Amino acid sequence: MSIRKLQVGDTAPNFKAYTQDNQMTELYELLDSGNKVFLIFYPKDSTPGCTQQLCGVRDTYKEFRKRGVRVLGVNHGDSVTHKKFIQKNSFPFDIIVDKDKRIIKDYGCEKKFFKNMVVKRGVFLIKEDKTIEYIFWGQQDNQKVLDILDKNN
Repeated sequence: MSIRKLQVGDTAPNFKAYTQDNQMTELYELLDSGNKVFLIFYPKDSTPGCTQQLCGVRDTYKEFRKRGVRVLGVNHGDSVTHKKFIQKNSFPFDIIVDKDKRIIKDYGCEKKFFKNMVVKRGVFLIKEDKTIEYIFWGQQDNQKVLDILDKNN
């Protein structure tokens, strides 16, 4: 079975999932309310690389909000580990609980590491019309994402 690789211009797969606070969140509802959404897929809560990645988003969060962007982390951890990760690092955004990796798979954010399938680090900027505006694999440059938002608004 081949996994379809999402590209810029594709319609973003919708999802309904709980946040760390057990609040149901639906992607298309967020987009329909006039927000762009910045999805950040990362391998594991509280690891050095993931902490650095999400702290970078935390440090530019106000700039994302000024541009009408809702930020969401996505990871297969549970609500308890997400909540601890958020509290320890003062993240002002929610993290989606994707225990069964359904969202991770829908976005192609899974890769083989030795014999295991792990979460592949990647980000997606999704426009209000539900199309993908930007994709980056690896640790994103948040200023570049902000520049794209400024250019395309």
